[in-house]
Amino acid sequence: MTISIKRLRALLHVADTSLELVTSVAEDHGDHIAEQLRFRLSSGSEIRGFLTRPPAGSAPGPAILYAHAHGGRYEIGASELMEGRPALLDAPGPVLAREGYVTLCIEMPTFGERADVTESVASKAALWHGRTLFGQMLGEQAAALTWLAARGDVDARRVGMTGISMGATLSYFLAAIDGRISAVAHLCSYADFATLIETGAHDLHGHYLTIPGLLSETATGEIAGLIAPRPQLICVGLDDPLTPKRAIERAFADTLAAYTARDAAGAVTLLEEAGIGHRETPSMRRAVLDFLKRHL
Repeated sequence: MTISIKRLRALLHVADTSLELVTSVAEDHGDHIAEQLRFRLSSGSEIRGFLTRPPAGSAPGPAILYAHAHGGRYEIGASELMEGRPALLDAPGPVLAREGYVTLCIEMPTFGERADVTESVASKAALWHGRTLFGQMLGEQAAALTWLAARGDVDARRVGMTGISMGATLSYFLAAIDGRISAVAHLCSYADFATLIETGAHDLHGHYLTIPGLLSETATGEIAGLIAPRPQLICVGLDDPLTPKRAIERAFADTLAAYTARDAAGAVTLLEEAGIGHRETPSMRRAVLDFLKRHL
């Protein structure tokens, strides 16, 4: 039996939090607007975010919640939206704004301005308190989704999510437990966790993803299957050591079965690229933009 969303949320220890906008500084780049944001979490701590959008005056339209990556580059954080990172073709924020999307990226714990606490320290502290760092991240992403969907220039029925690497994992896990995400496209982090353990590839992933008891009750392909029948695009490189081919195949068998059970097999797409490692490619970029245009 497929795990329930309620049970999955409990296993993940998804944090309950909210975001309140503190400051916003906007810059007009002609074909798009870029905003530097500061939010206050319900705990009282402040975090930064970045937002890109079409020029002012646009009617309510589609939006993207963008989750930033890991890559061991703790100094990047949410600035990935504006500045990109080595695994990306270029900065995604301006590209998405020119395509007509309001896009928000918030900084995850242990990254960017929040890197004063290491991932190891934060993960251990969370686990010792009966929580998970990943659950904290998911809770903050859900709060960002709430804030984004409430904007006057956003159609709350047309909000998608995307990201690469850690951002991909956050994207499909959040979409699995939060039906407000209308469509999700993720890159370079889709694999069956049990197979990763069998191959030893699990140790290439960060401590943030340690979730006690998860594999005794479900699998990552089943979790991605909870998104059905909403559209999902999965992009992977077949030479990516973080996502071995066997782990991709096992995960997709579970995900496709879930979509088929909902008469929605055509709503999930797996794009595999031979000879490609842990990075975005032009083909992935085109596929993501086409996917978002069709479904948002």
